[in-house]
Amino acid sequence: MNKFYSNGKLLITGEYFVLDGAKSLAVPTTCGQYLMIQPIEEPKLIWNSFTNEGICWLEAIFELPKLRLISATFDSEKDGGNDKLAENLREILFQTQKLNPTFLNSEKGFSVKTTLTFPKNWGLGTSSTLINNIANWAKVNPYKLLENTFGGSGYDIACAQHNTPILYTRNVINPIAKQVDFNPSFKENLYFVYLNKKQNSREGIQRFKNLKENLTSEIKDISEITDAIVNCKNLLDFEKLLFEHEQIVSKTIQLKTVQEELFADYFGQVKSLGAWGGDFILATGNEDTPSYFKQKGFQTVILYKDLIL
Repeated sequence: MNKFYSNGKLLITGEYFVLDGAKSLAVPTTCGQYLMIQPIEEPKLIWNSFTNEGICWLEAIFELPKLRLISATFDSEKDGGNDKLAENLREILFQTQKLNPTFLNSEKGFSVKTTLTFPKNWGLGTSSTLINNIANWAKVNPYKLLENTFGGSGYDIACAQHNTPILYTRNVINPIAKQVDFNPSFKENLYFVYLNKKQNSREGIQRFKNLKENLTSEIKDISEITDAIVNCKNLLDFEKLLFEHEQIVSKTIQLKTVQEELFADYFGQVKSLGAWGGDFILATGNEDTPSYFKQKGFQTVILYKDLIL
């Protein structure tokens, strides 16, 4: 049996601007996704994807080597009525074959099991961990596979491969991912809060592309903020940098910050992570932080040290 594992991800700085080459701080999470492959005799690919609770949310069977979809079952209610899950998987596998024609090109087959170690709706990298695992299995460039399937900046692939925070700069299939010692002395004051909805990052990216103009100045500012955050020694300066970052993004994509929109009365600083409007936010605070957000209806509040490698 072959077994692969990829880390989940969060983008602390550089959302949207990372697409245009801004230096960004990305952190791998303590949770991720496994891919386990067992050879079988018949020329089929039998695929089962499981949630962190052990529930099978996708079962698909493909005929090899042509990858013809024989059957597929999934939880359409939990997946928003999405009836294209198996087709999306087939496209990933097909693109992988284009990068490595020997992949899945055999007279025998495989039974494959994927298992998430975080709730699928958290937005910590269900797709990116899958792409990285499949790329490792097929021995192809994961950034190229991402580019040929979901697209995006690739920071999530870098997080899948690293066990420390990284400074990430996009260069399509050959990005720069530099490990950094980001271990703030005030991390006991940092919390991640789930906003109870998964944001479609592709929709956010499209909005950014539609609204952006010449961003040379903003990219420079975001890159400088990223460097300053990595080297920040105290919480007050950290909060000022988060605020400055939020203002730049807000002005560019013409949306209110999440603090203005939902948490104007919060005593700490709040910052969106990734595509605005969903998934996780970063909040500075203290022992009163969890009760504040839970009273607002946001029950998932996690200390930095409990979610980040």
